[in-house]
Amino acid sequence: MFNSNNGTNSSSGNSNRANVPEARAALDNMKYEIANELGINLKQGYNGDLPSRQAGYIGGYMVKRMIEQQERQMSGK
Repeated sequence: MFNSNNGTNSSSGNSNRANVPEARAALDNMKYEIANELGINLKQGYNGDLPSRQAGYIGGYMVKRMIEQQERQMSGK
């Protein structure tokens, strides 16, 4: 999707904004659930002291889970 104002991709610079604002709580819940499953201590609020490797694990598993959920939905299961 392109931004008509400057011809750039409209998603650039907006990586922390959910396209569906109502999904923010569900994504946050998923993030904390996955961090707990991985044994990573994720606290509410600022987690700047979290190593990038651990943050990457959490994000990667979130994507994996969302893909699995979408595949199940598309297959009708």
